[in-house]
Amino acid sequence: MRVKSFLKLVEIQTKIASVTPFAFGVFYTLYRFKTLNVLNIIFFFISLLSFDMFTTALNNYLDFKKAIKREGYNYEFHNAIGQFGLKEGTVRLTIAILFTIATVFGILTFLRTDYYLLALGILSFLMGILYSAGPLPISRTPFGEVFSGGFMGLVIPFLVIYASILDYSPLSFIIDNTNIVFSINWRLVLPIVLSSLPAAFCIGNIMLANNTCDIEDDFVNKRYTLPVQIGREKALILFAVIYALAYLDIIFCVIIGYLPLISLLTLFTAFKVYKNVKVFFGLQTKKDTFSLAVANFVLIMFSLILSLILSLIISLIF
Repeated sequence: MRVKSFLKLVEIQTKIASVTPFAFGVFYTLYRFKTLNVLNIIFFFISLLSFDMFTTALNNYLDFKKAIKREGYNYEFHNAIGQFGLKEGTVRLTIAILFTIATVFGILTFLRTDYYLLALGILSFLMGILYSAGPLPISRTPFGEVFSGGFMGLVIPFLVIYASILDYSPLSFIIDNTNIVFSINWRLVLPIVLSSLPAAFCIGNIMLANNTCDIEDDFVNKRYTLPVQIGREKALILFAVIYALAYLDIIFCVIIGYLPLISLLTLFTAFKVYKNVKVFFGLQTKKDTFSLAVANFVLIMFSLILSLILSLIISLIF
């Protein structure tokens, strides 16, 4: 398999949806906790990227195998197997190698951390596989947006941060003679969750835009996604509302001190995001306008990450 066909198979351009929450987690750790375990973060990143490529390749392979409609943009051009005429055996081997790399570096991360990270990692692996495989893949249900946004937008930053703040004991499990107690230090966890919500919202919207573009093909291929269930008009309204929620969350987190004041600069991206939403309202196709959801994600999250970097620089200077 050539590099070009491999990158198309794993849809390398979409890895921004996992790399960006990872970067947010790194800089949020530095901003809020003033620490970073570099080796843990490197191991986790390799596992994360490999697993993200694995799930995308698996999803493309299963879509290719299960497709009922075998012509058109999604089958002949969007899916690398159809576009490059890839051998199924080669694709399966690639999927297996990516999963092996993700597992090995996931185990290395666990060996340097604890069982809580292992449990969350296993859960993430399981959800990633069930997202594309099984008798009823999550991606073929109305819950794809929730699971993709939740696990990529919330769990990835949490795991990145958790791998560096073990000494703070954000999670604890105690067994004594009479009680079994699992506790969460909400003063540590709540700021992480609320500050990561913009990533979850934007990633969920990427999935929503993808499914909105594919309504007709998904219906034929028996993929009963959220836009198929609620209709195009309501899906578009939801698309716009989710961006509004992302901005409101940023404002709220600044007010209560979970994000720096400078993060309000992210609000200046709202004008461009609004323009992109208007264009998407007028036309929803994978070829022409799907990229606008990715562009909005980049606008919001890169601005938010930049605000954390600027805050760190200001704190070092003053």
